[in-house]
Amino acid sequence: MKIITWNCNMAYRKKADFILTHKPDILIVPECEHPGKLLFSVDTPKPTDVLWFGKNQNKGLAIFSYSDYRFKVLDGHNQDLKMIIPIAVTCGQFDFNLFAVWANNPADREGQYIEQVWKAIHYYDSLLTSTKTVLVGDFNSNKIWDRQHREKTHSSVVQLLEDKGIFSTYHLHHKQAQGTEEHPTLYMYRHRDKPYHIDYCFVSADLLEKIKSVEIGDYDFWTKYSDHVPVIVTFKEE
Repeated sequence: MKIITWNCNMAYRKKADFILTHKPDILIVPECEHPGKLLFSVDTPKPTDVLWFGKNQNKGLAIFSYSDYRFKVLDGHNQDLKMIIPIAVTCGQFDFNLFAVWANNPADREGQYIEQVWKAIHYYDSLLTSTKTVLVGDFNSNKIWDRQHREKTHSSVVQLLEDKGIFSTYHLHHKQAQGTEEHPTLYMYRHRDKPYHIDYCFVSADLLEKIKSVEIGDYDFWTKYSDHVPVIVTFKEE
């Protein structure tokens, strides 16, 4: 199984071919237009299942299956946490709960970025377990900004997840520490000298054992299409 998250910086329909060469089973795309606008070329692989969330038809959160996996939004989805979506994933290699993340809610005066994830962890407490759980997407956060967010910080989110047996695939696979990542996932304004690591895939302890690789996209190629590069997590087959 391969899970990819890539903030496409809008106009996914024009960029899909580039990310689909990596053959994702599940693809999470923040800043994606509404499915009604996704007019792909004849040769572009078509998704087998799609969920989309947002008010702006040009810039929402899309979750695509390009495999046998099927999606259903879990009961109790908190509409106030607009861009953190709890999804039951079924019909594939194994069933699991997926939380698709685009931490971006300007309407929330208590905080629009990592604060959204912090709230989601508490709200979905019973669903976040050390088995068959994945949180993946654009968290818009890094430890370097902890002071700006007081209690609801990136570090507190990481600790809350680790207490539940859920860990960052990138940091464990590449032996990296939070806040000092060697591989950026965002180049602000597409500038090489403005690098940040803000996109993540967290998985439960049982799935850590299945990780085959965690890849971060290359600046020179991907910044032609977005200010973000993809995070590509591949799991070993059963």
